[in-house]
Amino acid sequence: MSKVRYNQQEGGLKSEQNEPPAVGIVATGEDANEVAGAILRAREHDCEPIVAVSDSDSETFRFANQLDVTIVTGGSQASSARQSWDELAAIARKNGYPGLLRHTDLSLAIDYEESIESLSDASTYAVSPVHQPRVQGQPEVLVAIPAYNEGETIADVVAQSKQYADQVVVIDDGSSDDTVSEARSAGATVIVHEVNKGYGGALKTAFSEAERSGASHLVILDGDGQHDPKDIPELVAHQQTHEAAIVIGSRFEQGSETDLPLYRRVGLRVVNALTNLSLGVVRKRSRIEDTQSGFRAYNRQAIESLANDEDVGDRMGASTDILYHAHKNGYEVKEVGTTIDYDVDNASSHNPISHGLHLVNNILRTVERERPVTVLGVPGFVSTVVGIGFGYWTFSNYLSSGTFPLGLAIVSVFFALAGIFSSFTGIILHSLEMHLKS
Repeated sequence: MSKVRYNQQEGGLKSEQNEPPAVGIVATGEDANEVAGAILRAREHDCEPIVAVSDSDSETFRFANQLDVTIVTGGSQASSARQSWDELAAIARKNGYPGLLRHTDLSLAIDYEESIESLSDASTYAVSPVHQPRVQGQPEVLVAIPAYNEGETIADVVAQSKQYADQVVVIDDGSSDDTVSEARSAGATVIVHEVNKGYGGALKTAFSEAERSGASHLVILDGDGQHDPKDIPELVAHQQTHEAAIVIGSRFEQGSETDLPLYRRVGLRVVNALTNLSLGVVRKRSRIEDTQSGFRAYNRQAIESLANDEDVGDRMGASTDILYHAHKNGYEVKEVGTTIDYDVDNASSHNPISHGLHLVNNILRTVERERPVTVLGVPGFVSTVVGIGFGYWTFSNYLSSGTFPLGLAIVSVFFALAGIFSSFTGIILHSLEMHLKS
């Protein structure tokens, strides 16, 4: 794909290209990341961007230049935010494009399929694009359903959820089946990820949409039919009564009739124990019994803070990351019993072993980062003491028998060096953590 550059001061096109349609973007100078994202999304749909920038030294210009797009620079009009859309349309027309989509709001994702169809039917050359649907108004209870290839069940989940929510939004995470059409036909607002971003990526979109729409309560549940939408009012009511930032639908609380397979029960117990220990929670009344339940309700405070937390990962470990976020911010977390059905036809296809290993690895890395003294310092001190003990035993044997016990000496050195290294690493990481916090 060749670059096309038009400069008002030079007055003319340097090359021609026939790539329908074009997407016009007028950069403000402070939206470099948004412009780059809009360029990439346009390219994913074979639409060629034309970017107007006022300053050739700006970051926006550098991004556009690196992405090899049409750039309009120079001239009094191009140097202001009032750049004429008619001018961009003229450039697109001269370059052979059949029309121009005027991308005026970079915060809104374009529905390219609908926009191109709208452009083909329009009587004018340049049109405003059709944006992906957004949650309207200010819902009291917004239900969000992350979905990936849930075409067989999503319509039923949406239909049931609508009975207990003001609005239902489905975040389709790059599905290859009919999840989108089924969700829309059931009455849900559907936000589409063009590529799969992972469960955590879908949650981030849900938090962002809930923050933007001003929802008071955001309830997340799965699209495979395992969660019972009838429990939505109970989670919301419990949240309102206890003023909890997060309410979890738990498989282990009173009232739950979940029939957990043995391997899942054992695995969840291990992950739950590790998660609570990593949070520094020891007392039973303070423990979270079901740290991996995806059936959760969030209040406005949690919605706003989670929507802006970049530490929440994109994969399944996001459920744990959210709990770390809540613990860090001192949020109240409550649980209510809920029944999860594992006999549904289209249940989660995640391999339980790989999923569990990923969760444990995520927990250990987080603990190492957040609690280096606990994870490295204390064990290192103990290892050093053990090494000194073996060293004392080594010299005692040598003095009493005259024979140097090489095996004991090696063990002594190993424990002592490992302990010293671990202790100093923990101290250094703790110092860095304190420095960053200050």
